[in-house]
Amino acid sequence: MGKVTGFMEFERLEEGYKPVTERLKHYKEFVIGLDEGQAKQQGARCMDCGTPFCNSGCPVNNIIPDFNDLVYKGDWHNAIEVLHSTNNFPEFTGRICPAPCEAACTLNVNDDAVGIKSIEHAIIDRAWAEGWVTPRPAKHKTGKKVAIVGAGPAGLAAAQQLARVGHDVTVFEKNDRVGGLLRYGIPDFKMEKSHIDRRVEQMKAEGVVFRTGVLVGEWPKDSKVTNWAKETVSADQLKKDFDAVLLTGGSEQSRDLPVPGRDLEGIHFAMEFLPQQNKVNAGDKLAHQLRADGKKVIVIGGGDTGSDCVGTSNRHGAVSVTQFEVMPQPPVEENRPLTWPYWPMKLRTSSSHDEGCVREFAISTKEFIGEKGKVKGLKTVHVEFKDGKLVDVPGTEKTYEADLVLLAMGFVNPVATVLDAFGIEKDARGNAKASTEFSGGYATNVPKVFAAGDVRRGQSLVVWAIREGRQAARSVDEFLMGFSDLPR
Repeated sequence: MGKVTGFMEFERLEEGYKPVTERLKHYKEFVIGLDEGQAKQQGARCMDCGTPFCNSGCPVNNIIPDFNDLVYKGDWHNAIEVLHSTNNFPEFTGRICPAPCEAACTLNVNDDAVGIKSIEHAIIDRAWAEGWVTPRPAKHKTGKKVAIVGAGPAGLAAAQQLARVGHDVTVFEKNDRVGGLLRYGIPDFKMEKSHIDRRVEQMKAEGVVFRTGVLVGEWPKDSKVTNWAKETVSADQLKKDFDAVLLTGGSEQSRDLPVPGRDLEGIHFAMEFLPQQNKVNAGDKLAHQLRADGKKVIVIGGGDTGSDCVGTSNRHGAVSVTQFEVMPQPPVEENRPLTWPYWPMKLRTSSSHDEGCVREFAISTKEFIGEKGKVKGLKTVHVEFKDGKLVDVPGTEKTYEADLVLLAMGFVNPVATVLDAFGIEKDARGNAKASTEFSGGYATNVPKVFAAGDVRRGQSLVVWAIREGRQAARSVDEFLMGFSDLPR
């Protein structure tokens, strides 16, 4: 815990943002983190609550009271050691995790939660600045070879864990750079890609080999999922060349909206739109970039991906941005006695919304309308719940103008051909079927082939990907060696 009476003396401190007019001019991060004194004060608010629900609220089970207390005492070096003991990449989660730990904070029952995420952010940034984040290569090699398919957060976490216990790890990534959706989904203004790059360098020094631009298996010709592979390798070849294979790809198949007019020009998945801007930010030249300049943009989908489309569209110079959400508008404040310590349903306004966006709730798109083959608008109707189902509200029909429509309604499953190449059994949602049991967890129906992250659990958070990557690494290590000292 921090200071005994700290939670009564100090209020929650929020990280700041640079002004909207300034940050809209670039794609750099604009969050102003806590300084040393502010982080210490925020750590002081961690109370002696007996049962730290924040630990279980965090998917990687960060030892939150301990690093809060260490920051309060000024022991930053031990704070990063505690943080790294459960989380390989706190610079990722400290920037883009929605912080379920804070929803579970005991102080959140009737006050403002401890700013756990901002403290985590401060710890890891301080650690990098001080040179405390260094390679930790294995002292002894096992001679075992592991292939990891997918270089997102689950694959990276598993690769680092397995390399550190002495296995020879090769990570295969179909795109041209490492990071998965961290690289080509999350906008740079939320997380600059230098954070991924320096972790990759650390992992290379620990013995991890990265092979980018390599597709495992075949690829559906009509897929809209990003694929910049220049070579392929078969599933059979991986099983032959490696002692274990771990699949950690993303749930990349976007949910579509099959209504009349869907084939009009100007209607795109968010994951066609966002990766292109990230490539341009990285210095790549595109023959044609999908942009929102001078357009009336409608984003269909009210989640984080939709918010990312809003922020990117505003930076392009869109005339207007409107975001649709089919569900009713949630309450501004949750019923804490009812929802705590679980993740509450409440209205969440992102920094991108603050930059300019009209938000429409309980609205359903019935048809896209066009002119000369290009989208010009949408026919919509408001909806409401009736007998547990969303139904149209008569008399609420409306037409919205639009030059660009971005579909950001989530992801349904991984690209099936990758799983099919290995002969992986799937669950009802099209994900790789594998349990999370302590013994034999993450193993698929195919001998020596494992699956973790979104490819197994479906679309989820980066912190869940890291958790599954770490746990799968332990299962793979145990499979190879008969035992494992890796944490679960």
